[in-house]
Amino acid sequence: MKYRTLGKTGLKVSVVGVGTWQFGGEWGRTYEQHEVDAILGKAKEVGINLIDTAECYGDHLSESLIGGYIHNNREDWILATKFGHRFHRNFERTDLYDPKEVIAQLERSLRSLRTDYIDLYQFHSGPDASFDQDELWDTLNEQVKAGKIRHLGISIGSNENIHQTSRATAVNAEAIQVVYNRLDRNPEKEVFPSCVDQNLGVLARVPLASGLLSGKYKPGAKFEANDVRSRRDSEQLDALIREAEGIRSDEVPEGTDMAAWALAWCLKHPAVTSVIPGCKDPAQVEANALAVELVEDGHPQDA
Repeated sequence: MKYRTLGKTGLKVSVVGVGTWQFGGEWGRTYEQHEVDAILGKAKEVGINLIDTAECYGDHLSESLIGGYIHNNREDWILATKFGHRFHRNFERTDLYDPKEVIAQLERSLRSLRTDYIDLYQFHSGPDASFDQDELWDTLNEQVKAGKIRHLGISIGSNENIHQTSRATAVNAEAIQVVYNRLDRNPEKEVFPSCVDQNLGVLARVPLASGLLSGKYKPGAKFEANDVRSRRDSEQLDALIREAEGIRSDEVPEGTDMAAWALAWCLKHPAVTSVIPGCKDPAQVEANALAVELVEDGHPQDA
């Protein structure tokens, strides 16, 4: 495994992390504790130390499953979670960015994760009006001083949200999470330059384009109703799959696993600290980790 410094946080994170939206039950299946234990155990084995989750991956369900594993080895992990939504049922949430409610969410996350601190607490894809609450950030920074949060971050909803990105330093946020992959390069225009200027860490989510850059899917692919991908427009999905097929034939070296190539592609950008792909089982964790073999040294954030 390789490690990079997450911007001005100083945290040393593995360049491949574990994204855990799937543990909340919206990616076609549910998970039991022993399955999560096996996934995170494999992650630990291959040197991954970064876990990203959220309050609304289930009603703190993903966090609870993670907490069931990490409470015995908490010091081995960099734990990132988020705030701003209340889960009601699959694909249904309400926004909750009131400062008092956010503190209640923080306490629920701490209990679910079975920890007394969160390494990176992220504003979760909220609108600018919610972001622009001075009281919210004052309240969160009080929790930083209290030690319940080590660092603040922003998970931007639109990968072109330069408003929130550009104000990160002003609100004491030290990392940006953003959708970035070979099929979606929009952050390169404004978001990444702003991150570099501010020395912000960058977590690239959806680095495999929801699995489309794994090379496993063909046009016409169908997903179960409990899989978030089933909610996407079928014509747009087919167009992206065809684009991915072109990338595979034109850009991926022969004999190279496409998923590993796609993760390494993201990690080549000088702004990107780490990728946080989802994984359904230990084998996928191991496959994702192999991307480091394609990552060259000399990145600005190398630890």
